[in-house]
Amino acid sequence: MFTGIIEEMGEIVSIAPAGDGWRLTVRAPRAAADAVHGESIAVSGVCLTVVGSTADTFDADVMKQTLDVSALGGATVGTRVNIEKAMPVGARLGGHIVQGHVDGTGVVLEVRPGAQWSVLRVSLPDDLAPLVVDKGSISVDGTSLTVSAVSPSTGSGTQGGGSGTQDGGSGTQGGGSGAHWIEVSLIPETLAATTLGSRAVGDRVNLETDILARHVERLLAFRSSDTAAPEGGSR
Repeated sequence: MFTGIIEEMGEIVSIAPAGDGWRLTVRAPRAAADAVHGESIAVSGVCLTVVGSTADTFDADVMKQTLDVSALGGATVGTRVNIEKAMPVGARLGGHIVQGHVDGTGVVLEVRPGAQWSVLRVSLPDDLAPLVVDKGSISVDGTSLTVSAVSPSTGSGTQGGGSGTQDGGSGTQGGGSGAHWIEVSLIPETLAATTLGSRAVGDRVNLETDILARHVERLLAFRSSDTAAPEGGSR
């Protein structure tokens, strides 16, 4: 479990094939200093399990599914990533509940610099759009952010779905049809402390919606199914 408060920016220093996935080596001195085998670290919002470490790097395996549904699939040696270690029990929840199970990806549509902050507009896959509300929370590349604007509730079609996994989750692969988008406002601290400060139009980012919204959607789906069941059917 994470909070979306980024602790440091790391760098991918090695990518090695591992079956149909990858083994990543990430340079992140703060996270690696006391990393232990088996612990979870969020890498740009993707929950990965540490399988080895040195004084300033850690290794993690990334399965093919995670590469397919997250922006990590486009990473190369030298890619900068946001790093957050798992939240300890009893700590303050500075952001919001982030699982590290990426729902899908979006594409940066617009960057609007301001005097004190920047605004990013990011596309939303169609099936994620109902899960995001104005002034709600969303994780973008693992960073807990408040949604400052959303597209109108129009558009149709879904991009697919699936079940979550421990190291990244499952969801949509693309950045959406362009019909749906969100905007997030980034303060100077976020611009300086995360990779979002260097994002440009066309960049692909990882998205994780609010877990409460996902649970509500699932409950409503069952309620709808029950309502549509023929008389005498099982419930």
